Amino acid sequence: MEAYERLTAARAKGRPTGLCYIRNIFTDFVEMHGDRRFGDDKAVVAGIARLCGMPVTVIAHEKGDSVKEKVSRNFGSAHPEGYRKALRQMKLAEKFGRPVICFVDTAGAFCGISAEERGEGQAIAENLMEMMTLKTPVISVFIGEGGSGGALALAVADEVWMLENACYSVISPEGCASILWKDSSKVKEAAGCLKITAEDLLSLHVVERIIPEPEPFDGIYEMLQSELSHALLEKKAEDPSELLRKRYDRFRRIGAGA
Repeated sequence: MEAYERLTAARAKGRPTGLCYIRNIFTDFVEMHGDRRFGDDKAVVAGIARLCGMPVTVIAHEKGDSVKEKVSRNFGSAHPEGYRKALRQMKLAEKFGRPVICFVDTAGAFCGISAEERGEGQAIAENLMEMMTLKTPVISVFIGEGGSGGALALAVADEVWMLENACYSVISPEGCASILWKDSSKVKEAAGCLKITAEDLLSLHVVERIIPEPEPFDGIYEMLQSELSHALLEKKAEDPSELLRKRYDRFRRIGAGA
């Protein structure tokens, strides 16, 4: 499949959202609300759960299913309080020794005036800084669209996995085409140039693993449950200083030899 076809698949109506993964992979999920500064952002779901009996913290972008829910969740585009809520849960996970699992699916952080007034850029920057030194294992899984800093704010991890039809990009292909060619109709060409597919990103060392999408799709939940549990048990056994060293080295390798 070409890059634009992958992008279309990542955005497809009916594709499972973050809450679908949480409900089908974890047990005893308890959602936590609010950033303790402004309010609760429904575009980000965060809480504690069990993964095969292991206590974990789970964070996910949530786009919603119905039109009404999509609007209430701002189509998965988070405000600053969404990222601050996520960071609050990450710091609690570090305090209590729980691994963190993030499910990324967003076109990007909300770019409205209200978000800028409340410090969207600072909130994202704080997440990047804090996640780099978080003394607990972190795995991020791209389940759909991953756009710009809104995706990266939940993707500074020990390992980043992508579903085979997920995408990850510094900017949307539409935005790229409008900037470079002043012509949004060149979106397919832009998608190819941006290297947004899982295969492209694996070759650039941006992601560690591509997760095949089975038929029927429901089979992915059991597969991810097993793979995540195994990976986190291995990382929990590592010394925190070694975990941080490997995380730093991982980001130094990105793009090497490209």
